[in-house]
Amino acid sequence: FSKFSSSIVGPYDAIVHPAETNEVDWEVELAFVIGKKGKHIQESEAMAHVAGFMVAHDVSARDWQMGRNGKQWLIGKTFDTFCPLGPALVTKDSVSDPHNLGIRCRVNGELVQNSSTNQMIFKTEALVAWVSQFVTLYPGDVFLTGTPPGVGVFRKPPTFLKRGDKVQCEIDELGTICNQVV
Repeated sequence: FSKFSSSIVGPYDAIVHPAETNEVDWEVELAFVIGKKGKHIQESEAMAHVAGFMVAHDVSARDWQMGRNGKQWLIGKTFDTFCPLGPALVTKDSVSDPHNLGIRCRVNGELVQNSSTNQMIFKTEALVAWVSQFVTLYPGDVFLTGTPPGVGVFRKPPTFLKRGDKVQCEIDELGTICNQVV
């Protein structure tokens, strides 16, 4: 799925809770940014096309993602403000191993996701190689890589964000972003 540019906000900006959904969920994710144009990139050459890494919060409207839109994820993933990024782009040479970093999310101070990027199903190189088969990658393109267990929709009972909640997403060596739901 894709996200429109209107979904991207800064590391401390507000997340606007849309009136159209009651199921806004959190997802901490590792993001990487393309730094060199390419198409049909081999996995062995993929990191040469990556500029660096960031923390991402892939905010999701689960009702629009999973049911109301025929299970087409686009609408549920791309409401305005649904992609906080930051706190800065950390160059790849400044990260010891992007696939072995602690990754966590807290909602109102409660630890809700706690894992490692070593649990990612698809590593950076595989994602670059796969997507570049179909589209040309340009500097500034941002990839989000998937979230660890602990999202609200799969809790018993399901738990969703509400106005006033504070979400803190952090990844070792990359920093922390903190966004309030308004």
